[in-house]
Amino acid sequence: MTDAVVIGAGPAGLMAAEQLAKAGVSVTVADAMPSVGRKFLMAGKSGLNITKVEPSAAFLAAYGKELPAALAHALDDFGPDQVIAWAEGLGQTVFTGSTGRVFPTVMKASPLLRAWLARLQERGVRIETRWRWEGWQGDALRFETPGGTVAIAPKATVLATGGASWARLGSNGAWAAHLQDQAAPFAPANMGFVVDWSPHMAPHFGTPVKSVALTAGGQKTRGEFIISARGIEGGGIYMLSKAMRDGAPLTVDLLPDWPEDKVRAALQKPRGKTSLSNQLRKVLRFSPVQTALLMECGRPLPGDLAAVIKALPIAHQGPRPMDEAISTAGGVRFDALNNDLMLQSHPGVFCAGEMLDWEAPTGGYLITGCLATGRIAGLAAATYCLG
Repeated sequence: MTDAVVIGAGPAGLMAAEQLAKAGVSVTVADAMPSVGRKFLMAGKSGLNITKVEPSAAFLAAYGKELPAALAHALDDFGPDQVIAWAEGLGQTVFTGSTGRVFPTVMKASPLLRAWLARLQERGVRIETRWRWEGWQGDALRFETPGGTVAIAPKATVLATGGASWARLGSNGAWAAHLQDQAAPFAPANMGFVVDWSPHMAPHFGTPVKSVALTAGGQKTRGEFIISARGIEGGGIYMLSKAMRDGAPLTVDLLPDWPEDKVRAALQKPRGKTSLSNQLRKVLRFSPVQTALLMECGRPLPGDLAAVIKALPIAHQGPRPMDEAISTAGGVRFDALNNDLMLQSHPGVFCAGEMLDWEAPTGGYLITGCLATGRIAGLAAATYCLG
């Protein structure tokens, strides 16, 4: 017999299970996939960014202007310093990059996950894979498993079932059918956008546009993005994806370190027989992809080209499909939860991670938020069990 069940074996679920086990509560983790932490491992393929070191106000601001009290509480208790200590406690040294982003020295997620699972096993956490949650059967949780239907009635439950993107990794949002009255509709977050490029752009597909500034909805960010056959994607776009998804136009400053007057003065120099492309390359040090982007999105080229270079509009046809998004907005509403992340309609049932209705950019914020909410839910579930 288990006292607590955690549904979902991503960062939020495993963190909740660890808190329960540390408190002496017997805990079973159930996951629908054949193995655990699949999205966590995918996130580490290009370098596992576990958190970001920056002033507290800036860190919290990344989660939105109206930060729910329960999320603020979780992040106050388990922010960047605590995430770093947690990773180092699992034997993983970390380093902080020039932008404040923190990575394991080995960059990948797999060594960290292996060490974590070993520690959970030592603490008696039982993990069941291929257990798909099918809602409640009276007071019991009902699972479809390789051995048939299983019903468990624990003292406490932590739901950490993920959002609604990357279904092949187990995050498909199917759980929302069991919590319809408590959940806001899903929407893609941290996603690319569709752009109907002309054939002129084909040679630049897969090329990064570096060292630019992007603006949408009054928010500005420095970074880079990728030109793809399907449109635009990458870190610079993800930082603005919420505003763009909500209809804000996107502009790109192709020379953010140059004042507009300096750009204008450089372009007014006589160029003789030199083509505009060569002038952009020689005078403004444009890369081929910058020139191509200007020609694609700035036409017809105005007399005051400097103003367009400083605020190049990129029209798009909306976000890529939700299943391609890194994460999702929507999910269990915070007004359906108390400050310990317990469902007000289901005493003893707590929620954590991406299934909550919160939205944060990539750059360490997502994983930190999942770990922090998983920790709060796990601690509260342990108190509920032992109370």
